[in-house]
Amino acid sequence: MGFGKMNVKKRKIHDFEMLKKYIVIALASIGYGAGIELFLDKNNLVPGGVGGLSIIINRLTEINTGTIIFSLNIPIIIIGICRLGLPVIADSIYAIIISSAAVNYLEQFEPVTNDVLLAALMGGTIVSYCLGIVLKEGATTGGSDIIVMMIKLKYPYLKTGNIFLMVDLVIVAMSAFTFEHTDNAFYSALTVVTSGVVLDQVLYGRDEARILYIVFKDSKNEEILSERLLMELHVGVTYLKGYGAYRQKDKKVIMCAVHKKLLPKAKQIVKEIDDSAFLIITSANEIIGEGYKSHYAKNL
Repeated sequence: MGFGKMNVKKRKIHDFEMLKKYIVIALASIGYGAGIELFLDKNNLVPGGVGGLSIIINRLTEINTGTIIFSLNIPIIIIGICRLGLPVIADSIYAIIISSAAVNYLEQFEPVTNDVLLAALMGGTIVSYCLGIVLKEGATTGGSDIIVMMIKLKYPYLKTGNIFLMVDLVIVAMSAFTFEHTDNAFYSALTVVTSGVVLDQVLYGRDEARILYIVFKDSKNEEILSERLLMELHVGVTYLKGYGAYRQKDKKVIMCAVHKKLLPKAKQIVKEIDDSAFLIITSANEIIGEGYKSHYAKNL
């Protein structure tokens, strides 16, 4: 009986998490469509990828942009199913339908701004921010997103934003010939660059941290520092074995990872204990473990 109740509870939690996931994907997909239609499309700006290609085709055929986005995604979805499997692509199909419908629905409204520079910056920010949320939920908005996902499977060390940047700049170059206006192409390039920066920030920003290596002359300070870091900053501390070449003595090297916002406080603690301590600070683009990214998080 107890196991039955436990299973029911787990099922309810799972159902709630799934519901929450699909609501987040839906809202982010609508935001993605709004960024394209209300900022970029109406100002003749191209965001890159299938969205940008659809805007170009729209100007040549006058077919609704959202309809073109959905149509162009059909063969890409089929390729994605063959390469990645239907379970992986199912959430993406859901996001594609919603974002494409949002683009078509929002065609009836006026643009939020007619300032091309503002539209490029805000449009790129909104589109990439919403895309980042969709990606973090394990889905995509289709098009180059699925292509990027397949590239990531083969080359996991490449950053998502950088891959999008390379793909999107090709589309932007095409827009210069379609609109016959190089200024809009340059603004579109600004949109793409902004999108790449924002997307990487959404996907990787929280993981960015600093690694501290601290060496004291007096070994008593090692215990004091470790205790203060543990108690005041709640960060883990690791002792590394070192050997001082000058004094030819064994030394403890303190290593700890801290979030960027905690770095000033960590430096202040080291200074208060011993302002002559040897301190090395390096960047960590990604940390996996307790307090940071989970081992089970998607490799975006």
